[in-house]
Amino acid sequence: MTPLPDRFCPADGTRVPGGSLDWCCPVCRGPLDLDFAPTPAPLTSLTGRMNSLWRYTECLPLAAPTVSLGEGRTPLVELRGGISAKLDFLMPTLSFKDRGAVLLAELALRLGPRQVIADSSGNAGTAIAAYCARATLPCTVYVPEDTSPKKLEQIEAHGARVHLVDGDREATARAAREAADLPGTFYASHVFNPYFLHGTKTYVHELWEDLGGRLPDVIVVPVGNGTLLLGAALAVAELHGAGLIDRRPALYAVQAAAVAPLAHAWAEGADDLVGVTPSAPTFAEGIAIPRPPRARQILRAVRDSGGTFLTVTEDQIRHAQRDLASRGLYVESTGVACWAAVREGVLGGRTAVVPLCGAGVKTGLARE
Repeated sequence: MTPLPDRFCPADGTRVPGGSLDWCCPVCRGPLDLDFAPTPAPLTSLTGRMNSLWRYTECLPLAAPTVSLGEGRTPLVELRGGISAKLDFLMPTLSFKDRGAVLLAELALRLGPRQVIADSSGNAGTAIAAYCARATLPCTVYVPEDTSPKKLEQIEAHGARVHLVDGDREATARAAREAADLPGTFYASHVFNPYFLHGTKTYVHELWEDLGGRLPDVIVVPVGNGTLLLGAALAVAELHGAGLIDRRPALYAVQAAAVAPLAHAWAEGADDLVGVTPSAPTFAEGIAIPRPPRARQILRAVRDSGGTFLTVTEDQIRHAQRDLASRGLYVESTGVACWAAVREGVLGGRTAVVPLCGAGVKTGLARE
């Protein structure tokens, strides 16, 4: 069996052995990155491979899967001249989080913990629960008390134990991290564990393949903890470094105006979060993260790409959800944020892809 690559702290360089259950930097308690720099296969060599994200095996830090549910390879459909949508709500658990969750479940199987812990506002917890069920791993998911009932039902249906936290998303994360320090615990964090990012990056590898070896001018992504955006940045770097694309697309990061700490830092020209962003109600509950642990990395990735931050109001989210539904696409309120941000012409004619990240049955329609 191939040894697991080491992890390292991007803030202070501290290294953590690949086979340990340590989930954060032992010095600063920050998230870890993976010491892994793959070279993607050329387009012609992908023909005939398995029809899942595991077709990009050269770029994944784990070998062939044992717990796959066929995740990945979601359709790309045009919305309006030059803007297409990638239908990641058609994943096995109905959200893009399956891309990273399958990597975490595979890693947990390799490490053999006594229990798996996750924290989530819903979709990541559902994905972790499903893949732990597939792997027969005991799983507990910490969720905020106001999580959508449908998401709670889905998590429990997969056999995971739900731990409701009296508080917001930040309080939920703190509670899970305390539990994650217990011996024999694997913290399946979609924020702290870099394997999750190497799963989400397959979103862009699929775009590149489906567009015939190119990428759009702009890749638009919703940003809370930034796992899709940072995965996209990894994939772009891999493809560009291998000479498989000749230019890097701009990354446009979208936040709900109600909870937009990164957009605020961007407007201030800062390299990290500025001030304190309070929790606030928003239809985009999945990206309502007041203090994302990878804030510095997210801001740098957007800046390096020549991208920017956009914010959307609750009215824009509500109208965009109904607009997509009128086009035959029923998407959860968080998942429509990117379409809400760009559907009124801010791209100036550039080509773009927006992700539709979660199914509408998870939350229902956003109402006044």
